[in-house]
Amino acid sequence: MELNSMENKAAAFLRLVTIMDELREKCPWDKKQTIHTLRSMTIEETFELVDAIDNNDWKGIAEELGDLFLHLLFYTKIGTEQNEFLLEDVLTGIAEKLIRRHPHIYSNVQVNDEEDVKRNWEKIKATEGKKSVLEGVPKSLPAIVKALRLQEKSKQIGFEWSNKEDVWKKVEEETLELKEAIVGQKQEEIEEEFGDLLFSLVNYARFLQVDPETALERTNRKFINRFQQMEKIAQNNGKKLTDLSLLEMDAMWNEIKKVK
Repeated sequence: MELNSMENKAAAFLRLVTIMDELREKCPWDKKQTIHTLRSMTIEETFELVDAIDNNDWKGIAEELGDLFLHLLFYTKIGTEQNEFLLEDVLTGIAEKLIRRHPHIYSNVQVNDEEDVKRNWEKIKATEGKKSVLEGVPKSLPAIVKALRLQEKSKQIGFEWSNKEDVWKKVEEETLELKEAIVGQKQEEIEEEFGDLLFSLVNYARFLQVDPETALERTNRKFINRFQQMEKIAQNNGKKLTDLSLLEMDAMWNEIKKVK
């Protein structure tokens, strides 16, 4: 049963590889694509996957994963055409890296928990020629996600606060510094201190075991829902929000908040 399942997986994967080869050879649109033209589409497909995940849409997740698989094969096909690498190189490379970075599975290293795994991961990466612990954090990541990844990386070598109370003190300290910058009315300094405050809040979120990106997106969706409810209520009353005063909109907002 397990062998048959593996054969089915291999057959499905090879079928997609064959289709990719055929499209690249025969389809005018696919022929013209480069790694640069695909880039923005790959980003869009990734965000579509994120939307499906956020909505617990398993059917959508499966569909978006298929789209991403196609993109991965597309880049690999182009890399092969450019004599840069083969599909086998890509698959072998990630397989060997996973084995190398999981000595607690494929060797005799002992670990107690996931934190040990993460620390070992960073130590192994350091032996692979990495010049900095922070390497591997993409420059193009959204700022909040990047802040989280930087903090997680530095934590693995012991650069970490000891408790969440100290982290909150840092949040309060950065808040005061932002207020002082606002008083000084220097825009560049205000921006810098605001960034410091956001960075410290991301740090505090980690200690609360909260994903700051997910938390902010949840608030975004909540705002959208409540705002659109206001628009609907106003429309039902034959008005637009622009016809209402701020006081009236605020009262409407508070009533909507009472309904969970």
